[in-house]
Amino acid sequence: MSSSPHGCDLSGVMQKLSPQQRRRGRLLILALGLALFLWQLGSTGLVDETPPLFAAAGRAMTTTGDWLTPRVNGLPRFDKPPLVYWLMGMFYSLPGHDAWDPLGTWAARLPSALAALLMMLALGDTVMLWPQSQDSRARRTAVAVALAFALSPLVMLWSRIAVSDALLCGTLGVSLLLQWRRFAAPSRQPWWLAWVVLGLAVLTKGPVAVVLSGLVLILFAAMQWNLNVLWQRLRPLPGLLITALISLPWYGIELLVEGQPFWDSFFGYHNLQRFTSVVNSHLQPWWYFGPVLLVASLPFSPLLILGLMQSFVSLKERLSGLQSAPEDSLQSFATCWLLGVLLLFTSAATKLPSYWLPATPAAALLIGLAASASPQARLGLKWAWAGSIGLALVLAAGFWASPLWLPQIYDPEMPSLATELLASRFVLRAAVCFSVAGLLGVVLAWQPRPGRLLAMQGPLVLFHLLAILPMWALGDRVRQLPVRQVAELMLTSQKAREPLVMVGAMKPSLHFYTDQVVVYEGRSDGALVNLADRLQSEKRQGWIARPIDGPQGSPTMLLVIDQGTAKRIYWQDLQPEKLGEFGIYRVWRLSRHRLEQRAQQLRDEGIQPNWRRPRPERF
Repeated sequence: MSSSPHGCDLSGVMQKLSPQQRRRGRLLILALGLALFLWQLGSTGLVDETPPLFAAAGRAMTTTGDWLTPRVNGLPRFDKPPLVYWLMGMFYSLPGHDAWDPLGTWAARLPSALAALLMMLALGDTVMLWPQSQDSRARRTAVAVALAFALSPLVMLWSRIAVSDALLCGTLGVSLLLQWRRFAAPSRQPWWLAWVVLGLAVLTKGPVAVVLSGLVLILFAAMQWNLNVLWQRLRPLPGLLITALISLPWYGIELLVEGQPFWDSFFGYHNLQRFTSVVNSHLQPWWYFGPVLLVASLPFSPLLILGLMQSFVSLKERLSGLQSAPEDSLQSFATCWLLGVLLLFTSAATKLPSYWLPATPAAALLIGLAASASPQARLGLKWAWAGSIGLALVLAAGFWASPLWLPQIYDPEMPSLATELLASRFVLRAAVCFSVAGLLGVVLAWQPRPGRLLAMQGPLVLFHLLAILPMWALGDRVRQLPVRQVAELMLTSQKAREPLVMVGAMKPSLHFYTDQVVVYEGRSDGALVNLADRLQSEKRQGWIARPIDGPQGSPTMLLVIDQGTAKRIYWQDLQPEKLGEFGIYRVWRLSRHRLEQRAQQLRDEGIQPNWRRPRPERF
């Protein structure tokens, strides 16, 4: 008979799962992941502003045949490496795409959804293969860990968005899990596989993947106090060579073809400048990721904190001479994983919620492993469980009180959102789900049973399916459907060589849905002057500005303008032909002669075009 350092009898606790049990566990996780990530994935349109840029770049690769340089709206898009665009382009290339994906969102979102699904399976499989020392129900713990990841508010959002963050989370997360599995059982895990997947992570987001991986492994080596064993088993030098062979060729070829603009944009702006200075007004305090850490794990944030505390207790025990087997170090590894993400992005000047996404698999491990200990083993677990119940009930109360606070929400692009949400009663569905989760937690707090974390997670799965997805569809109808209607009207109304223009609220989804170059300008005083000058002289791949009276020119243009911008004085009295109104958007056919006359008046007042100045992010 053996016991833990805390006096808990572990006789017969560590039971290895049979292959059949693991297979059933993986099938259950797969079914849950398919429901959470792929159900109704393509039923709504792309959400402005960033996802249409990714989707347009992926689709452009299939239409132009240029699989090297991502391009949007006739311009290179250097902000991210190509893997996410390649995957999107591959899905856009599938036969009959227009029939099974009429909105173009299945193909654009599949890389994110599949990456999240793969992460779920990798987490669950790891926990089933290596049950930790206090886990008597490894399969239930594995499913709970997978759901703790999938039900994170950040994962629920980014797994359904056509950007590269979820793909980085999946590739980097799988790579790190493979590194730990190699450390835990070198005879069962090839050393090179983790480095191959890390190469894919570098092709997803850039050198930050290597930095994060290295930081996590350094912290883990320090916590284990076993650098030699880690170095021998992981083989980092040949491993990094494999990662470089997979990822660097694209960077080298792209730099050779595109030259200085690629270097300045990708490495200078999107990597170095984002880390060393604030871009796009994303200035946040140094403690920003503390609240993000808590919100990203709701309502199980207390269990996450408990998991971190348990790891530090284990570290203290190792420093005092108590050693643990490598296969029992998963909780410590998850702690180093989470701290690595926290340290790196806390030190960055630019901070965004999505930067925390690579830490969500580690948080899920800490939550699941903390909850899997015997309820009688530690007082801390009782307090963490009570805290999780309390948070679930607080969230339930907030949803029940939605008639009080929803009317206070106002978005000029979705003026009817609050009213329609109240009428739909979707928020009350959320209240019911969290109430049931909290009540189940209370019952199981008095009568603890194995798998009680799963019992609380069940209603939250229903919350995602019965509340979040319908609310997502409602938001799409209110916010994005008008843009699709505008695009359809422009395509049916467009005359030969008539340019497409959008001013004010700049929505790249208009370019995506028209599949034509759209000239965008904002609300500044110089927007009209810029527009007139660009329509005369700008050149992009697949589009060339034409003089008004030239043989290939057009005397008119199709203009989309939001109602707020249309009220500005310099857009008044241009005598447009009003073709339609959709939500906040107005579609005009406008004489380019009148536009040029107004632009000349503004030039005479001292307003000069400035569109030729380099802008790192433009579409």
